[in-house]
Amino acid sequence: MTSPATEVVRLLTVRGETLAVAESLTGGLVAAEITSVPGASKVFRGSVTAYATELKHELLGVDTTLLAERGAVDAQVAAQMAAGVRKALGADWGLATTGVAGPDPQDGQPVGTVYVAVDGPRETETGPARGVKTAALRLNGGRTEIRMESVRSVLALLLERLAGEQNGNERAQDTERNGGL
Repeated sequence: MTSPATEVVRLLTVRGETLAVAESLTGGLVAAEITSVPGASKVFRGSVTAYATELKHELLGVDTTLLAERGAVDAQVAAQMAAGVRKALGADWGLATTGVAGPDPQDGQPVGTVYVAVDGPRETETGPARGVKTAALRLNGGRTEIRMESVRSVLALLLERLAGEQNGNERAQDTERNGGL
């Protein structure tokens, strides 16, 4: 069975699209997982590890009011991180991870609270695309397990988006071949 990172690299290569990653709690693990795949350089633009809250604003353009009101562990923060890294590094897709790996709670959030996000192309042949998709996770385990599950989850979210678009394109092509039925 191929790894999620291998499948991400394969699908993006076939599509001729690129990827950038913004990480907080995973500290570069998502980028490491992707770049461990041979041929990743065809699709991987780079990453920003914005561990400090102020860097989420300075490097990724996350809204300062949002950070002040909700803290760094928030679905909207993850969404803005994904959009920000996509824009900053000129990629078709942006991924983001933010959360609490432990050992202590952060910003009033318990250990294991994680948000992951994927930001993709805004327009498709069939109209506006879905834009940013986020997922809220409540993970158990120690720091290492929480961080590794965050990596798996953000890659799975991207694969879900890529597969959804692929299936949508296949359905459109199939409809065309069958006379629009």
